[in-house]
Formats: sequence, C-alpha cells, structure tokens
Amino acid sequence: MSFLPISKKDMKNRQWDQLDFIIISGDAYVDHPSFGAAIIARVLERRGYKVGIIPQPDWREVEDFKRLGKPRLAFLITGGNIDSMVNHYTVAKRRRKEDLYSPGGESGFRPDRATIVYSHKVKEAYKDVPIILGGIEASLRRLAHYDYWDDNVRRSILLDSRADLLVYGMGEKQIVEIAEALESGIPIEEVTYIKGTVYKTKDRDRAYKPIILPSYEEIIKNKVKYAESFMIQYRNMDSIQGKPLVEPYEDNYYIVQNPSQEPIKGIDLDDIYNLPYMRDYHPIYKDKGGIPAIKEVKFSIISNRGCFGNCNFCALGFHQGRVVQSRSHESILEEAEKIVEDKDFKGYIHDVGGPTANFRKRACKKQEKYGVCTNKQCLFPNPCDQLEIDHRDYLNLLKSLRKMPKVKKVFIRSGLRYDYLIHDKDDTFFKELCEHHISGQLKVAPEHISPEVLEKMGKPKKEVYEKFINKYEKVNKNLDMNQFVVPYLMSSHPGSTLKEAIELAEYLRDIGHRPEQVQDFYPTPGTLSTCMYYTELDPRTMEKVYVPKSPHEKAMQRALIQYTLPRNYNIVHEALLKAGREDLIGYDKRSLIRPKNNNKQKNNKKNIKGKKTGRRR
Repeated sequence: MSFLPISKKDMKNRQWDQLDFIIISGDAYVDHPSFGAAIIARVLERRGYKVGIIPQPDWREVEDFKRLGKPRLAFLITGGNIDSMVNHYTVAKRRRKEDLYSPGGESGFRPDRATIVYSHKVKEAYKDVPIILGGIEASLRRLAHYDYWDDNVRRSILLDSRADLLVYGMGEKQIVEIAEALESGIPIEEVTYIKGTVYKTKDRDRAYKPIILPSYEEIIKNKVKYAESFMIQYRNMDSIQGKPLVEPYEDNYYIVQNPSQEPIKGIDLDDIYNLPYMRDYHPIYKDKGGIPAIKEVKFSIISNRGCFGNCNFCALGFHQGRVVQSRSHESILEEAEKIVEDKDFKGYIHDVGGPTANFRKRACKKQEKYGVCTNKQCLFPNPCDQLEIDHRDYLNLLKSLRKMPKVKKVFIRSGLRYDYLIHDKDDTFFKELCEHHISGQLKVAPEHISPEVLEKMGKPKKEVYEKFINKYEKVNKNLDMNQFVVPYLMSSHPGSTLKEAIELAEYLRDIGHRPEQVQDFYPTPGTLSTCMYYTELDPRTMEKVYVPKSPHEKAMQRALIQYTLPRNYNIVHEALLKAGREDLIGYDKRSLIRPKNNNKQKNNKKNIKGKKTGRRR
C-alpha cells in the first residue's frame, strides 16, 4: 500500500510509462476518504486503471501540468473539497489568510476559479486529451448560476472551462462508467448517456424527452426567468423522478444535464470506504507543517451520505441529494480498527456521522419506489406523516464503537438534527447521547428564531428548538451532568429585516446567551436561499423577499447578534435608532445597550484618568 504517483519518479518505481488518468486537484494530496480526489483515484485504481495525481499545480506555468506526461484516457479536474472562491474569500469578500487544504495552512497555492484555470492550462498543454470536471465547484456550477463574487449570472462552468464532460454529485459510479466508455473506444463527445453527468452539444435531440429550461440569454435579463429555471432544477434532483434538463445558449449550444445517478447502496458504498487509503497527507508536506484539514477527519468516520433535512441555504441537496445512504456497521467497525491502530490515536473517535449524523436511512419507504417528493419537505414546516423517526440503528453502531479496545470516547459533532431527534418517541438515544457522546457542549443549528426568517430558511419554528433545549436540560440534570448547547446562528438571511435581527437579539438577551461566532449568510451556488438573494423572489411562490445586501446593513444585523461586545456598541445603537427601537436603549433588564451619552461620559472619565496617570509617569 502506497500513495499514488505524483511524479515521473513514482511512475518509474511502478514501472509505468503512461497513466490512464491524471487527477488535477486544487487541494494538497491527502489520501483519505474525506477527500474526493482520493476516493475517485482509489475507485479507478481498484478497477485496474493507472492513476496519478497533480496536486495544486503552478497555474502560472504550463509545464507543471505536464509533469506526469499525457494520460491515455483523460484528465480529471477538481477545484478541491471546497469551492475555490469560498476557500479564498469571506462573505465580506475579503481575502482569507489561511487555506486548511494547503501545506502549513498557507494561502496562495491555488488560483481563483481553480477548475476553470486548470482546465485552460490542460488545453494549452494537450489539445486532444479529454477533460472531465468533478468536485463541489463543478457540481454546483453545472448550469448557469448566480455568482456572488462577480455579482452576476455566469454560464455553465462546462462552457467557461472548455472541458468535455462534467460529473455532478459524488461521482464514483459515473467515473467508472466513463472510464469503461473511453476504454472501449467511445469518443468523449459521444459519452452523453451516463446519469449524473452534464455535457454540451449542438444537437438538442440528444436528450431524451427533456425539460427545456429558459435560455441563458433569458435568465440574465429576467430574474423571474432565473427563479423559474432554478425551481425546475430544484425539482429534478432525484434519480427516479428527475428528467433531463436542457439549457440553451446562443450560437446553438446546449448544456444537457442528465438525471441524477442512483444512490450507492450497501456493499458498494462499503467498498468505497474500505479501499487502501494511506489515511494521511503525502510525505512531501511534512517539512511544511502538513495539511491542517486532516486533523478534524483523521480520527472521524463518515457513516452516511445525503440529507433529507434540505435547508434552503445548504447545497447538499444539489450535490449529494436528499436520499440518505449509509455504510454497514461491519464496514464502519473495520475502519475504526484502522483508526485505533494509528500511532497518534489517543482513544477518542472525534465524530461518527456525515451531512447529518443521526440520519441512517431514507426518510420513508415511499422513496424507494417513487423517489423524493418534489412539492414538500420531510421535516419542514413539520415532520411529514410518512417520515420514519428511528435512532436504534445509529445507537447500536455507537455502542459497538464504544466497546472497542483502546476507544475511550466516541463523539458526535457533525450536524445532529435536533428537529428530528425531538420527535423520536423513544428517549433511549437522547439519554445515551448526553451520557456518552458529548464533550461538554453539543452544537446544533437553530439558525434564527423569527418565523419570517425560519420560513425562508426552511427551518422549524422556534418552539421546536425550545422543546429540544428543555428536554436536553432535563436529561442532563437526571444524569447529573453539566453540559451545554451551542447554537449556530445566521445573520442577514433573505427575509431578515432589522426587525427580525432585533427579535433574535432580544431572544439571546432573554436566554442569556452570548454567541462567540456568527455566520453571515453566504450566497453560494446551488441553494434556494442564493436564488432568493439574487432575485429577491421566493422561487417557490414568486413572492417578493426582503434581502439585506448592503455591507452596512449586513454589519448591523451581524452586530445585533453580538450586541454585548463593546466594539459593536455604535453600530448596534445605529440599528436600534433606525428600526425605531429606542426602548431597547436604557438601564432596565430589557435594554440591549446603555444610552450613548452615558457611554461617552464613561469614556471621557477613562481618558482623563489615563492622562493623569501619564503625567505622573
């Protein structure tokens, strides 16, 4: 077992003259199943293909793209585990100083819009080699999309990159089918039949009984058309019910999205995670401090995929889908055995989960035959009558992990859905969760408490969160344990005016919570909330939606959540005056801040004292 080739020397050691596939990634090379490039590489290797990786090539020079030579079948390009623009910029569009997927956590190892840049460089290096795009950046930009950083609607990334084919979703099934097609001699332009892929063509009739989306030229001129197009895409993300989608462009070009790939089941999913990963970063990074991103996942286990929670601001539905796929207990325990034998393992499995930790199966039996519902959600606004709420399988898995030699504690950190847990009539899992699987704090995501904002987020009402908190406190009290809940909160989501932001601040005042971190809404491609942000319409109803867009108003809404911080005083004061809520400026328990004049007087007194002290010195 060894790392895959990253140099000609590595190829020579394997006695390989030419590779079948070369993966180009915006991330450093980490051979671990939490990294998409590693999974695709190992899946192809298992099928007998010769695979090499060029991690974070120097995009300024074409020569770095030639370091492994010309592949026999194709280049596979991914921007990395995170969209390169999200990786580089904060929601305020400020350049980030760190990149956890790069050596030593330093930034600057990948370009903006990495997938496009890499594809252009490959075209420059080898004009006749097929280019296939994959990963989150390509998946969420597969059709025309609003781009927050350009503040504009961009074309399909397949056109802007000049690539030949795009894989969306997780990609393991697709890449094997593509490899077999290319191996059999089928030209890349004829590989148009694989589910979970997107291709470009000038022949619209290639798509069988498709839905024709509004053209690119229409949606860049008309936000209603953009919203209509988004909802058609949103309702066609299921492998059973989904139809081919065709997006017309000028010059008689068409982007065709085939229906989603069927979810991977049972032993096939187990096999993917049991491949011979090195489970670490490549040794070339050791002198540079390693790759920070491995720290959170090295002693964690991915137990499932997909999420039927389907929050409107989350792109999981667009990428992994709403159908939950789970690994078997045997496969997970086999991975745990590898973890506990690691020389750095201290007895703690950091996480067992996925997009949502406590989802272990499809939402209901109907999904197996009919697919996911297109006109309603599983948990929002209330749990569906068909939803099967059951934690027994997950609990049995956790118990098995706890019994393993060398394991001291098994934590749950990845997205526990409290609105699913609270509706479980069996309290067994709730009690075991509090007793065995929390490290003093449980992180959950109510996101907001205003009904208007929660409705736009696709999140349950405040009362559901409060019911969960009450039960959590009661269970911990019965266990004689002093554990807390840390709520994730989001500011400036579509639908939030200053009124709703103040409502959240008052709620935090009443419960005595002072958030250390706040996430400002980030309009990334592939989410319903981003469609709201751009169009200022709710695409489900076409009703107008208020959207806080100016940096100053967004700063006010964010500051209101952390109204107790001295640095936020002036902007909170301004927000309260603007909203006509002077009643919250005062000295009683209801007040968020003190009056400004009094604050100035205190500051003046401090300054005078400081000057006197200075004179004494």
